[in-house]
Amino acid sequence: MINRSLILTYFYLLIYITLSSGVILYNKWVLSPKYFNFPFPITLTMIHMGFSGAVSFFLIRVFKVVSPVKMTFRIYASCVIPISAFFASSLWFGNTAYLHISVAFIQMLKALMPVATFTVAVLCGTDKLRLDVFLNMVLVSVGVVVSSYGEIHFNVIGTVYQVTGIFAEALRLVLTQVLLQKKGLTLNPITSLYYIAPCSFIFLFVPWYFLEQPGMEVSQIQFNMWIFFSNAVCALLLNFSIFLAIGRTGAVTVRVAGVLKDWILIALSTLIFPESTITGLNIIGYGIALCGVVLYNYLKVKESSQNIPERIAKDWVLEKKSSDVYRTDSGSIGESNNDVVIDEEAPLIALTPSSRLSHIGRTQMQQSSRNV
Repeated sequence: MINRSLILTYFYLLIYITLSSGVILYNKWVLSPKYFNFPFPITLTMIHMGFSGAVSFFLIRVFKVVSPVKMTFRIYASCVIPISAFFASSLWFGNTAYLHISVAFIQMLKALMPVATFTVAVLCGTDKLRLDVFLNMVLVSVGVVVSSYGEIHFNVIGTVYQVTGIFAEALRLVLTQVLLQKKGLTLNPITSLYYIAPCSFIFLFVPWYFLEQPGMEVSQIQFNMWIFFSNAVCALLLNFSIFLAIGRTGAVTVRVAGVLKDWILIALSTLIFPESTITGLNIIGYGIALCGVVLYNYLKVKESSQNIPERIAKDWVLEKKSSDVYRTDSGSIGESNNDVVIDEEAPLIALTPSSRLSHIGRTQMQQSSRNV
């Protein structure tokens, strides 16, 4: 007998893997001088932000799919603006890296995301320095260094852009926990885009005006409306697909799917973009880094599972405080800065307090209540 629930779960994961890989390859194709030849990453990011902000405005204000949160000017100025600044920076630097290094090498560098997040969290005091986690971070770093050493077309500028974007995203995640979570403010993907996308657009306007606007005036630009519209739609759909996939399966499963996606993407990029040559040393280094990432995820899941009752209670309190809880079959969706499912190609991942194990925990509590 066919399990429809299982088929639907795999369908959501397939959509996530397809959209995530597609957006990355699409961005590379649009930005690369060898293909569509639109070498303006800030402009492309601004198109994404403008489109996402407009769609979220219509969903909230016109169609009233969800209700806006009670956002005061003080919260917006002290929380949303700094988060938007780092979010815009991470997208700007990440997209600029496509101009200098291959998709395959970018995916290998993204293995540094746990290292960056853990480092920033420790420095900001939101996480504690532990020997086991530290050794995992060393293992990831060694793997990335080995992979970089084996890169045939290694480019310092592109590598610096990508690593800087990774640390900007790490700062954004930590700020989300420090500034929003402590205030009990819960944002789903739609309200996140509604508040943060316009602010990120404004932040991007400043570097765009000085860095890209002069070049756009003197160069002959290919501006195909359908290309940029479809690119922005794919990026927006990716954000929602992550939200649905987490709601259906849980963040751990999406992480595993993300690892599979990375390997598929590396293989596809070498076929679609011939310059994306990978070597045996690339694969060895990336394999070492992934071992560290898997161990890190295992430790975080083990640590979280030991505190399921406390985290469920916290989730419920936060959900009751918020007027903006969007529910799927498995409840509200959210991630903490250290347990977040990250896909840099999405316009914005849900900026909500931690509930990575809420689906598992709620199920356990419901079963317990039935047994009482």
